[in-house]
Amino acid sequence: MSFARDFATSDGTRLSVDFGDDGRPVLFLHGLCGDATQTREAFPPECGFQRVTVEARGHGASEPGDLSKLSIATFASDIADFIEQELRAPVIVGGISMGAAISLRLAIKRPDLVQALIVARPAWLTAFAPDNMAPNAEVGRLLGILAPDAAKQAFIAGEIGQRLAADAPDNLASLLGFFSRQPIEVTAGLLTAISNDGPGVTADEVAGLSISTLVIGHEKDLIHPLSYARTLAERIGNARFAEITPKTSGRTQYVADFHAAMRNFLMEL
Repeated sequence: MSFARDFATSDGTRLSVDFGDDGRPVLFLHGLCGDATQTREAFPPECGFQRVTVEARGHGASEPGDLSKLSIATFASDIADFIEQELRAPVIVGGISMGAAISLRLAIKRPDLVQALIVARPAWLTAFAPDNMAPNAEVGRLLGILAPDAAKQAFIAGEIGQRLAADAPDNLASLLGFFSRQPIEVTAGLLTAISNDGPGVTADEVAGLSISTLVIGHEKDLIHPLSYARTLAERIGNARFAEITPKTSGRTQYVADFHAAMRNFLMEL
């Protein structure tokens, strides 16, 4: 069971907040062009903690607001406002992919708000516009210059699409869904802006984190390299690393492994 309600950001943008079962709150954030459906699947059920997912601007049922403001920094600022207004800080914060980058930035820039950190399938370390985000950026570029169907066919036929089809079919399937994601102009804006963005933190700041941290990664994922997860787990002083089954090897086991990793971590906090 889950329910949702609205939250207004400092500039008046309405965001949808999805709540899971009762318990101690865990802010668990979705990936780029995802929504609370993604976090509902990954969060362990009946674990004594309540999943709270703030759907970022332009995602799920949230308003996009000013498209020029779309950034990881803006999303993190929105989360900070939500914690200060709606929760009792510090809280457990984490997320998947983009949600992991938002959470990492928040833990570093606002350590007063974050008790513990979950970084799942990270797509960034510290650099802006990393090479692994090029597929997302290319989808955004094509949607900006072509009709959706033509953009999709151009992507499938292109070098990036062919490489993903051979090496990371799960990544390809996710990206192909973006070509029909409405509104198209918001999808193109998100993919372009966020793919060329970064968490805005330094390697020294990452190494300076001392809070309990769980880092989750898996193989067979070109957009979320396993090496990124390993690197973050090594750099963060009080981090543990969990390698789980890739989705391409079996989604049921992927979800079960994700649940187990998070449940074990949360039970020790």
